[in-house]
Amino acid sequence: MREYARVKHARCATKAAEITVSKSVIVVNADGPETRVALIEEGILSELHLERPHERSTVGNIYKGKVLRVLPGMQAAFVDIGEDKAAFLYVGDIANPKHDSSSGLPSRSARGVNVSDLVRPGQEILVQVVKDPISTKGARITTYVSLPGRSVVFMPTVSHVGISRRITKDRHRRRLRRIV
Repeated sequence: MREYARVKHARCATKAAEITVSKSVIVVNADGPETRVALIEEGILSELHLERPHERSTVGNIYKGKVLRVLPGMQAAFVDIGEDKAAFLYVGDIANPKHDSSSGLPSRSARGVNVSDLVRPGQEILVQVVKDPISTKGARITTYVSLPGRSVVFMPTVSHVGISRRITKDRHRRRLRRIV
């Protein structure tokens, strides 16, 4: 009986090897209470995303918000991003529009900077959610937007270049550093 199982398994493996698999396949299953999306590369599952309707998160979402109130005593501002509650923006999470002379990119707000100097009520700003709203509090947001990819994270307000830890071969890491 075991021999038959081995032979049958070997035949299945041979047939599977004969089938050509495209490089990348995206599989979506929206049946039932959750949506599942899988990315299969060269026959191997590389990413799996689950979305449950009752557990939707806004973390990572990018919004064009409008500053509602600026509170100098708290060194913070409240921003309308279209959710039920206004989002909270701390002064340390605001990119300073005064460019750093060496890089030309906005610098991180220093301790001596007043929130009133960086944002004003009615101003529209691009923000990203870093923490979901909790009970009576709105979401926590930042103006340091980041767009993650598979092995790269694009951060338009940061001049640092980093290589993903998933890339383990030194040759590939050096090649990516040269490209950037």
